Amino acid sequence: MAVRGRPRSFDRDAALARAMHLFWERGYEATSLADLTAAMEINSPSLYAAFGSKEALFREAVGLYAATEGAGSREALAAAPTAKDAVATMLRRAVARFVGSGHPTGCFVVLGALNCSAENDAVRRYLAERRRAVARALRARLARAITEGDLSADTDIDALAAFYVTILNGMSLQARDGATRRTLDRIADCAMAAWGSLAASPARSRTTSSARAARRRSAKPPSISRDRRKPAAPDDTS
Repeated sequence: MAVRGRPRSFDRDAALARAMHLFWERGYEATSLADLTAAMEINSPSLYAAFGSKEALFREAVGLYAATEGAGSREALAAAPTAKDAVATMLRRAVARFVGSGHPTGCFVVLGALNCSAENDAVRRYLAERRRAVARALRARLARAITEGDLSADTDIDALAAFYVTILNGMSLQARDGATRRTLDRIADCAMAAWGSLAASPARSRTTSSARAARRRSAKPPSISRDRRKPAAPDDTS
């Protein structure tokens, strides 16, 4: 008969949430095992038994963040009726999250492991891939907008997705440096003001194409009709 192991004497979900906040605030390398066990209110053997390792704990913490605090961006991309609304909602929700109370400022996925030693490069690469996944999700939403007729087929959706993800990640860093919600809202306003010059609607694309064609026609030099009459005879009266 198998002997049952000793039941856990702590709430695993609560301990994971505390670890997430600590990693979010300090980053992977600056968070020691002693810091984690103190915040999670467990000892080292319990941490290893429940999560396996510091890196495995970190990855679970990132997963928890994506499913809770970071879920707003994915929801905005899926639910908004137009690509412009999706991007605007994504930025607004990010602003609220980056400076919200009750948790560290900025985005955990952006700030959790920006710089790591060679020993922990796998952690840096893991978060970099998470950030690339956000860019892919945004690009997919823009591609959907082209299919639905919301954006013109000649819109550069790769550049458009990269631009708004750069804004998103930059606002995270600004929040960590102390930017206020008002400042971040103004950054989002500026980013959305650029939408018209970066994303072409089908109607605007047709109008622009027609205007270009009209300019090309007006730029053509007038045709010159050749005078096919015989030249006049020279004047012999001189």
